[in-house]
Amino acid sequence: MYGLIFIFAFAVLVSLIFAFILRFTSAREGSLQYIITALSFIGLFGGGFLSGGKRKEKGWLIGGITGLIYSLVVFLFQYLGYDRLFDAEQVIYHTCYTLIAMMGGILGVNIATNNSRRSA
Repeated sequence: MYGLIFIFAFAVLVSLIFAFILRFTSAREGSLQYIITALSFIGLFGGGFLSGGKRKEKGWLIGGITGLIYSLVVFLFQYLGYDRLFDAEQVIYHTCYTLIAMMGGILGVNIATNNSRRSA
C-alpha cells in the first residue's frame, strides 16, 4: 500500500510540475515525452522499492503486485472515464512498469534485509 501511495503521489506531483511547464513555457508535450516516461519509470521503481523494503521478503512478488495494481487503476480510469482500452503501445509500457516495480521490490528487500542484519 505504501508503494502505491508513493507512486500516485509522485505522479500527481510530476503531473503538476509538467502542467505548469506546458502552460507557462513554449514547450510542447511531444518534446517532453521521454522525460515524462523516464520519470514514470522512476516513480514505479520507487514504489516497488518502498513496497519491497516494507515487506522485507519476496520483493519480486510484492513489486510485481504493486506494478500490476498501478496498471489496473490506470486501465480502469482510462476504460471507465474515457471508454478506451489499452492499445499495443500502452500494454508494452505497463508491462515495463510492472517489471521495473519488480526490480525495485527486489532491491528494496535486499537493502532492507542488509540494513536489518547490520543493526542486529
